Amino acid sequence: MSLRVEDLVVEIDGTRVVDGVSFAIGDGERFGIIGESGSGKSLTALAVLGLLPDGAVARGSIRWDGQELLGMPERELARLRGREVSVVFQDPRTALNPVRTVGRQIAESLRIHRGLSARAARGQAIEAAARVRLPEPERIVDRYPHQLSGGQRQRVAIAMALVCHPRLLLADEPTTALDVTIQAEILELLRGLADEEGTALAFITHDLAVLSQIATRAIVMERGRVVEEADTATLLRQPESPVTRALLRDATATLWRGTADGGGA
Repeated sequence: MSLRVEDLVVEIDGTRVVDGVSFAIGDGERFGIIGESGSGKSLTALAVLGLLPDGAVARGSIRWDGQELLGMPERELARLRGREVSVVFQDPRTALNPVRTVGRQIAESLRIHRGLSARAARGQAIEAAARVRLPEPERIVDRYPHQLSGGQRQRVAIAMALVCHPRLLLADEPTTALDVTIQAEILELLRGLADEEGTALAFITHDLAVLSQIATRAIVMERGRVVEEADTATLLRQPESPVTRALLRDATATLWRGTADGGGA
């Protein structure tokens, strides 16, 4: 297993918000972390990256290829982020710098982690933009985030995360801010890129219907704890936890509304 989390505890100002979480993700696996808002799923991902907010304290163990990440110096963690483990957040507007072209932002990881020249990094940024199916990649890399649509900005964020070919991508609610059509396109893109590049994917969501389209195995979280772990098909057919059953009802209702509104197949 590439990533192994054991008995992870996160406390913020003395309040335990993640309570004894354990899971493992293997090379190339598409894994899900699902739960309602406040369940601790995003804080779990931030703990993996060493990006917890001020005042948060983490205990337990987070191992990457057997190397302990908890307590690792920031300089060493910074070398890991982007090169070995990358992240895509829910809202690309908070991840993108509004005063820099998207091409320069895609290229930044290449210059930091690969030591490429500006010219070489730009060429690979264009290739990365093409891989995430951005239109006219040679031109779009010279645009600024405000000149792109929401779906295009999220594609840029994905290109930034994958440009150094990391072994693990953490995707934290990356489709929540998008409409249904763009959401489906982004899910297909993430699935395809993960399979093509052999990248393991940890997909974080509150939506079981979305999870079923991308993850093969998942944990379900409530109030900072794991309440169920199973392959996705089992979660859909035979959910054991009341939390999972509630998520399944919500997903079914959402799909039914989409069909009633003409959005179904």
